[in-house]
Amino acid sequence: MARAKDSGQLAEYERRYRELAGQLANVGLIYSGSIARRYTRCATPGCKCHADPPQLHGPYYQWTAKENGKTVTRRLSPAEAELYKEWIDNDRQLRRILQQMRQLAVKAAQLKLEQASKP
Repeated sequence: MARAKDSGQLAEYERRYRELAGQLANVGLIYSGSIARRYTRCATPGCKCHADPPQLHGPYYQWTAKENGKTVTRRLSPAEAELYKEWIDNDRQLRRILQQMRQLAVKAAQLKLEQASKP
């Protein structure tokens, strides 16, 4: 009885794993990093950004990521920021799917190892 339950559970893990693997094909372009929207104050005295309340300049968009152990920052146009945001969201989706696949693989491996050790 327990063996049939384990086999059913294993089949469910494998089905879900294949389903997640299929989702990987639908993930678009990926890019790592983050996008920040910034507002700044300039150095011009009397500018509206120094008023009370201040009206800061912007928004300006920045992409930041680690490349070869160093933080890299790049200023983006609004259109570029939208593209980067989409690609970064895709990267996060990819990572979530892979994490779920790893968790299922651990559970399936435990069941297979238990089945292999039973006489």
